[in-house]
Amino acid sequence: MKALQSLKLPVIRPLSRDKADTLLLLATCTLVLLPHASHLPGWVFPSCLTILIWRGWITFRGNRMPSNWLLVSIALLAMGGVYLTFKSFFGREPGVAMLTLLLTLKLLEMHAKRDLFVALFLSFFLVLASFFNSQSIGTALMTILAVIALLTTQLSFQYTGVVPSLKKRFQFGALILALAGPLTLVLFLLFPRIQGPLWGLPSDAQAGRTGLSETMAPGNIAKLTLSDEIAFRVKFRDAVPANSKLYWRGVVLGRYDGRTWTPLQAAGANRRVNIRLRGAPVGYQVTLEPHGHRWLFALEVPQALPIIDDNPAGVTPELQILTTNPINSRVRYNLVSHTDFDLQPNESAAVLRQWLQLPDGFNPRTLEYAARLRSQSSNPVEMIDAVLRFFREQNFRYTLEPPVLGTHSVDEFLFATRAGFCEHYSGAFVVLMRALGIPARVVTGYQGGEMNPADGFLTVRQSDAHAWAEVWLEKSGWVRIDPTAAVAPERVEHNLSSVIPRRVLGGLITIDGTNNQLLAPLLKFRQNWDAVTNAWNQWVLNYTPEKQKSFIRSLGFGDVAWPVVITVMVVLGIAAVAIAILPMMLHQQKRDPIDALYQKFCSKLARQGLPRYPYEGPRAYRARLTAAPLPPEKKAALARFLEHYETVRYGVQRQLRPSALSELKSLLAECR
Repeated sequence: MKALQSLKLPVIRPLSRDKADTLLLLATCTLVLLPHASHLPGWVFPSCLTILIWRGWITFRGNRMPSNWLLVSIALLAMGGVYLTFKSFFGREPGVAMLTLLLTLKLLEMHAKRDLFVALFLSFFLVLASFFNSQSIGTALMTILAVIALLTTQLSFQYTGVVPSLKKRFQFGALILALAGPLTLVLFLLFPRIQGPLWGLPSDAQAGRTGLSETMAPGNIAKLTLSDEIAFRVKFRDAVPANSKLYWRGVVLGRYDGRTWTPLQAAGANRRVNIRLRGAPVGYQVTLEPHGHRWLFALEVPQALPIIDDNPAGVTPELQILTTNPINSRVRYNLVSHTDFDLQPNESAAVLRQWLQLPDGFNPRTLEYAARLRSQSSNPVEMIDAVLRFFREQNFRYTLEPPVLGTHSVDEFLFATRAGFCEHYSGAFVVLMRALGIPARVVTGYQGGEMNPADGFLTVRQSDAHAWAEVWLEKSGWVRIDPTAAVAPERVEHNLSSVIPRRVLGGLITIDGTNNQLLAPLLKFRQNWDAVTNAWNQWVLNYTPEKQKSFIRSLGFGDVAWPVVITVMVVLGIAAVAIAILPMMLHQQKRDPIDALYQKFCSKLARQGLPRYPYEGPRAYRARLTAAPLPPEKKAALARFLEHYETVRYGVQRQLRPSALSELKSLLAECR
């Protein structure tokens, strides 16, 4: 016990005001830079973090700032690194990288309050720049937190005298941001919307999109199915079709070079598309995520083309819907489709010959097998059934990790490995069909989807990517054949996880259909979060000029004229500001008129170089003023005012009399 008592612990002394404010600024800048960490080159964020730690060490130790020569050298190295990384100083990514580096370097040369405001304004701009990379709910919440932190930091440097606690300052910063909420809502709803971004995005703004490609080779779609990103969402107006009917048509492939499938530039591209529709139609709305290509996805087969503002859509004879410009932002369109139809039953022989082409010198065993089938039957339907029976009965496996295939990929798949994903089965099936003399092609898109009970939307993810085949039959036209269903019917009737277990959290958890009850809370949370994200996308990010016009019409304005809209915006903006400020003005404490006069007296003397100290009462203040080098009549006037104020404010009869207030005003006038 004595040993413990003799042990001397280091005394932790509170930081000085300047050090505490500087460390708060460093923490705020770190919070501002965090959303950019994953989007910056690998060396930029560690460099910024190193500079922030260096600045924090200088603050703790009280060391001198680095010399200007050292700062200039570091800045030149940083800018050189940006140029070597991007080969340019212009563009979104190099611009953001330079701003992050300049912000941290600015913290090393802060000598006046002007430098503080430069750092704060740079931080505000970087907060705005975080929306270049993501506009999700998480980014919005991080932005709100960063703005409150910046306001808290700015307030901390503005206080003089007693400084409130950090919690109080943070609450004050949050209150300032909340007061801007009503006006922000008015501007969001009524400020004239411009189609497209306010500034033209640079060429690198659409990099890194994931989704289907316009080519297909063994393994392409299998890799895509490992992604859990959302491709599009669907809201059905009618009854939802069975999962086996949910084929979302995308890219049609017809040219084969022995390994890779690409679109076929078919002759007669402007020919009329002949479709016979049967059965009840299905109405729905698609919200498509940006994928950087021109194609749209639709349930086979739509009655009419979708309408997208400023991006007209057309259709190819293969029923591939293409827009004029790439889909680089979220779009929403309405469709009505039939899942039962006949497509091009009267196709010409010249066009059909193009869907029979095969490259020379590839897959001899496949061609030999097709020749044997043709010798047994000349009926196309019987030959198709024979091939599907071959897939079902010859121990084929449906797997995301098939063996690597060589030059004769179809031969090796059909007669050696017999393990593959949907692109293996559809590609091999089309090759067999063409070898049998049956026109065939590959169609890629998505199959199925996951119904979210939280909001009633069908969510189609990249993991739902699929490839199937179409064959042309006389009197029926192009008929969909999904060879994957012959091997793994659960994939089409349910979803991918019913056939292939899905691994999440780095493989720690496997979802295979047997542990649904254990993972039910996690699944419910995911569905609810998807519903919230979808609502954010539908009502906030997808608030287009057309939606704005509809909202303005709902307010009773038939003709949406921008002068009227701006007038309404100004009026409602003033009302929003009043709603935010009036409650504070009404609830603020009424100031004692006696104290108001005393404060006015002290302010006048402070401007003349005689301020009242915080610890001084009126009597001590009067004694110090009496000893000050002032004219006698000035001293007498000041003394009379302070003496009368002390009597009125602290006397026995504290009730304010009108005569006392009037006399104080007269004495204050004498002090001038």
